[in-house]
Amino acid sequence: MTDNEDPKKGKKSKGTSKEVCGYPLSIFFIVVNEFCERFSYYGMRAVLVLYFKYFLRWDNDLATSIYHTFVALCYLTPILGAIVADSWLGKFKTIIYLSIVYAIGQVLMAVSAIHDITDTDRDGTPDNMTFHVALSMVGLFLIALGTGGIKPCVAAFGGDQFSDSQDKQRRTFFSVFYLCINGGSLLSTIITPILRAQECGIYSQQKCYSLAFGVPAALMVVALVVFIVGSGMYYKAEPQGNIMLDVCKCIGFAIKNRYRHRSSQYPKKEHWMDWAEDKYEKLLIAQIKMVLKVLFLYIPLPMFWTLFDQKGSRWTLQATTMDGNFGLLVIQPDQMQTVNPILILTLVPIMDSLIYPLIQKCGLNFTPLKRMTVGMLLAAIAFICAAVVQIEIDKTLPTFPTASQSQLKLLNMGSNPVTVNLPGNDPLVLSPAQASEEFFTFEAGNISVSIASPAVTKIISLEKEHRQTLLIPSNLTDEWQLTDDVTAKPEQGNNAIRFINGMSTTVNVSTVAADFGLIEPFYYSNYSLIKNGKVTFTISGSSQSCEYSRDFGFGSSYTFFIPSTLDFGPNCQESITVAEDIKPNSAHMALQIPQYFFITAGEVMFSVTGLEFSYSQAPNNMKAVLQAGWLFTVAIGNFIVLIVAELAKLPEQWAEYILFASLLIAVCFIFSIMAYFYTYIDPAEIEAQFKKKLNADDEDDKSKLQKTEVEMVRKDSNKSHDEDDPAKQTKM
Repeated sequence: MTDNEDPKKGKKSKGTSKEVCGYPLSIFFIVVNEFCERFSYYGMRAVLVLYFKYFLRWDNDLATSIYHTFVALCYLTPILGAIVADSWLGKFKTIIYLSIVYAIGQVLMAVSAIHDITDTDRDGTPDNMTFHVALSMVGLFLIALGTGGIKPCVAAFGGDQFSDSQDKQRRTFFSVFYLCINGGSLLSTIITPILRAQECGIYSQQKCYSLAFGVPAALMVVALVVFIVGSGMYYKAEPQGNIMLDVCKCIGFAIKNRYRHRSSQYPKKEHWMDWAEDKYEKLLIAQIKMVLKVLFLYIPLPMFWTLFDQKGSRWTLQATTMDGNFGLLVIQPDQMQTVNPILILTLVPIMDSLIYPLIQKCGLNFTPLKRMTVGMLLAAIAFICAAVVQIEIDKTLPTFPTASQSQLKLLNMGSNPVTVNLPGNDPLVLSPAQASEEFFTFEAGNISVSIASPAVTKIISLEKEHRQTLLIPSNLTDEWQLTDDVTAKPEQGNNAIRFINGMSTTVNVSTVAADFGLIEPFYYSNYSLIKNGKVTFTISGSSQSCEYSRDFGFGSSYTFFIPSTLDFGPNCQESITVAEDIKPNSAHMALQIPQYFFITAGEVMFSVTGLEFSYSQAPNNMKAVLQAGWLFTVAIGNFIVLIVAELAKLPEQWAEYILFASLLIAVCFIFSIMAYFYTYIDPAEIEAQFKKKLNADDEDDKSKLQKTEVEMVRKDSNKSHDEDDPAKQTKM
């Protein structure tokens, strides 16, 4: 078999691919490769923004900016990959080489998430964060280069494996191919957040980001190996040149030529692209004109992607402040993204088989551009929903002290009630072994705290921008202690727990998740982070112990007070006093479902319809140009996110959501005007008419040429007769 034999011409392909059920065996390797690659990409991307926030310790704005920079690069590099494949290496070699780059990037990401590499003091926190940041940035760049570079090649390479007589099989292949994309996305978005939530480490146990990145890295290696195994079965088309380069050169020449002939002495042309006629074929110029009409409509489109891709950044960060308990299931914040692929698989057939036909039966002309406009409006509604959810979340958040404020809570450790007087507040009666319900806020650094009976007054020095608890002993003449409380919501849905010992003997408090150690009399333990769910604490005295159980939600902080009257028997549960310092997340993650529904419905109406419209409005040989333009709008949309995130700096997150929604509505209005004046065309018909006109012109040119030749023959004949006539000959 020769290397150049092409299945599209009915000959045998390069390699030894057999057919199974009418399909080339080689495509099964391509399908498995695509599933593994998509699992790798979406699995890594699902946990990426939380890796930035909780492992690299970046704030929300920086994490969002770097996330969208990475996504933008992933949508810019396909243009480079297509040019390299079509003009230089060919699809097969491009997939192989860039998959190796891709796999190296995934491995680097997994290594960058191993905290023990630089954790010299073994406290669970990397000591050289620069190393981890540098490694992860190099890894992300290689991943963006790899995933983007192979994106335009794999599907086209799969299509190359079919002959012209296998149209039905080719269509089925593309359906299965895109099903693999959604399947890989769905499974990875479910699995990798579960892996991330596990704890791992050599010296200290932390969230296992290395495992969450390691599994996608392993899948990428599998994808590469599977693709290489099928190497001998593939038809490998030779590079034929890239149409995008020809288009860019033609446009560049037209602009340059127009600039050279900008003087009024030159006649004007009907279209500025006509200035390229000096060098390029008229048919190519006509095709580029059709493409430019569609690309002009692309100008407002990046704003949709600005909102859409924030489901992986801002919406995931929003979910970290919510309650993910769904009864039988506890959903991780980054798992909420699975709602999108689930709804995609549900809404696409519903839209195609029910919604669109129903609208058509109602007599409404629901054109593709109108669908795209509605899709943009639905995305704006999704962000309005996100703003409403954010307002509900903000209602549950505690008010922490500013830089000029201090906050104080009181705890009565005695067995008798006390009446406490605080500056600017009414007298407060504290029951035995009870704490005040709220924190009191003070502007002054030193405050006077007095007890009515017996009369005792203390001057307490408070720290600015801190929350503290004042421990009032049973013997008021003893030392009054101040404890430092947490001044931020515990991260990653954990609960900050501590115990205060009001007994005269030392106690030990322990649980499976944490060991609070020995707590001295009338003293307190450090905070320990506890996961959500039911937790049982064992409280041990000198010779006896008891168990105390409690259910925890997400993101709360509690102080448990062990009173001097503790009963180590069956009443231990009732003896412990609980002070809720920070309320748990009460806004449920289910509140995010409406915004996911609207953004997904918008995606179906905007993205699917947009590609379908674009392809219907351009010649077959220009589809790659439109694909590049479409991906470019996605990249620009992600760049807009990081610009707004860094420049707007709005104090409230809900206000940023409203800002994005408002911008999209404004852009949607502009797009609707552009769509109103757009005239739908049939590229095939225009090309046919153009070719017919060219043929007619050629015929005219030929007839003119023939007439000219006839006239020349006649002149030559007359000249010959004149030479034979002696009367007309000149004498020497």
